[in-house]
Amino acid sequence: MTAAMEKPIEHGGDLAALGRRYPQAPRPWIDLSTGINPVPYPVGDLPAEGWSRLPSRAAEDALLSAAARRYGVGGEAAIVAAPGTQALIQLLPRLQPKSKVAIVGRTYAEHALCWRREGHEVSVVPDLAAAQGADVVVVVNPDNPTGRLVPADALRTVKATLLVVDEAFIDFLPAEASLVGAVPGNAIVLRSFGKTYGLAGVRLGFAIASPAMAQRLRGALGPWAVSGPALEIGRRALADDAWLTAAARRLATDSERLDALLAAAGCEVLGGTILFRLVEHGAASRLADALARHGIHVRQFADRPTLLRLGLPADDDGFARLASALQVPQNV
Repeated sequence: MTAAMEKPIEHGGDLAALGRRYPQAPRPWIDLSTGINPVPYPVGDLPAEGWSRLPSRAAEDALLSAAARRYGVGGEAAIVAAPGTQALIQLLPRLQPKSKVAIVGRTYAEHALCWRREGHEVSVVPDLAAAQGADVVVVVNPDNPTGRLVPADALRTVKATLLVVDEAFIDFLPAEASLVGAVPGNAIVLRSFGKTYGLAGVRLGFAIASPAMAQRLRGALGPWAVSGPALEIGRRALADDAWLTAAARRLATDSERLDALLAAAGCEVLGGTILFRLVEHGAASRLADALARHGIHVRQFADRPTLLRLGLPADDDGFARLASALQVPQNV
């Protein structure tokens, strides 16, 4: 099968398809398949002109200023806003000449698919050492789904022509875990807005890179790449330090709560981040099926049938439903 003919990758979150498979499952569905903050940032009312006018340069500049401060963009790096990091993942392979691409995996499969689709020679390698000699190196940091974290200092030693570091799940880690504070000249760092702020439908993401590469990305994205409402929502959320601090505390507590439930159900927690856990279970497919019959959707992996990825329930009711579906006492 050629790259152009490859089937789209199945992702979490397709509750309509799941509902057709499990018509008797209780509603509403609890979607634990996506690794997105289950308690979204409160958007509030938006100015009417955000919907009726083309996005303004002033609004984009305000968003970029808030994002640069939030992410700690330093040195000579520049920041670019895009309609989601997925758009950037698809765009980058089109900007590079045909290359040898090493992707440190296993990891988010869209990276390999998008580079292959554009005719690049792609290999998935186990670590940075195995990526030596590649023209392009791609690292998801922390990794999705394992949670593996490559130290920023190690990433700065990569000598490839292009280093792509996808930091979609790094927001709740210490600042020194990120490459953003001192981005090497050969690197592009991707940051996701929707996962941390629970607003995946806004479709907003960022690239941090050298000014020259940032200019290339802006040109490839074209004018008005980010909608007016997304510019305003992103600006508000990224400037709200108190909300982010409170979210970090809640997510840390809920992650520990999820770990206890999973361990009591016979799952081995292999890794993950504050927003999701990767677990192994000898009967993972049957467990996922049982959860679906209780109206709970988790992420399965066709090539690794003993693994599941679970995000966090949004509230006590969600945790209670999960405990019941796992047949775990609720005082765990």
